[in-house]
Amino acid sequence: MKKIAVPVLIAVIFAIMALYLVSFQVRETESAFITRFGKPLEDREITRPGLYFKWPAPIERVHRFDSRMRVLDVPPTETTTREQISIIVTTYVVWRVAEPLKFLNAVGTVADANDAIRYRLNNAQNRVIGQHTFSEFVNSDPERIKLADIQVEMLKDLQEPVRNDYGIEIKTLGIKQLKISEEVTKDVFERMRAERRRRTEATIAQGNAAATTIRTDADVKRTALLAAAEGRAKAIRGRGDAEAAQYYKMLQEAPELAMFLRNLEALQALGENSTIVIPSDVEPFKYLRERPSLEPSN
Repeated sequence: MKKIAVPVLIAVIFAIMALYLVSFQVRETESAFITRFGKPLEDREITRPGLYFKWPAPIERVHRFDSRMRVLDVPPTETTTREQISIIVTTYVVWRVAEPLKFLNAVGTVADANDAIRYRLNNAQNRVIGQHTFSEFVNSDPERIKLADIQVEMLKDLQEPVRNDYGIEIKTLGIKQLKISEEVTKDVFERMRAERRRRTEATIAQGNAAATTIRTDADVKRTALLAAAEGRAKAIRGRGDAEAAQYYKMLQEAPELAMFLRNLEALQALGENSTIVIPSDVEPFKYLRERPSLEPSN
């Protein structure tokens, strides 16, 4: 039994060593490619994790790269807007190695990759910002600020050439800080104050115009209402004069009958549920106690 165990153990050790020489593992956070006698093999570029096989060294060698996201903070750089106003922009990018072979041939190291990205970013920043006005960066009206759109334009301008030339994928680009000089700051605040004054004057003018319209409309309605009321008053006075003329005529023909009818009208004016305390011998309430004499006068 012991004679068999020793050869089996030796065979297992040799198998493990052979497996170690002809296989390798690529982790989730890595990408790799294989060179044969120092020459890169384009069909052996590996970007997915797993267990792979190769010829033992020195025939084939494995070159590994960290494919995790990296953050590059770019120092503040000065650039100009479309109207030649100087601004200082601080940006950052998030990138990773997407094509290991191209990355090795183009830049080779992370430090060189950062320098290349920084150079390309400055060019993209100057091109994009130079197409936009200063008011799209700083404005009292939030709806006119286009900072998010400018960041997207810079990202699109940078992504494709960096991927094609260096094998680097740019995932995110952002503007961390925006500064302006003291002189430009004074000009900006002066323009903002002028804009606010203009808006205030426009609002006051609109209010005055609306007030004038309301007053004019009120005057027209007032004139129309007064004219209608005056006409109605004249009609009422006319009817009153006509009725009074009838009474005057009755008074002339039969004074006692006219006064009697007038007193009856006064009694009819009282409601059904009215309660009045008045001496009964007072006109016209004395008629509630006795009937008047209606004999015609000679």
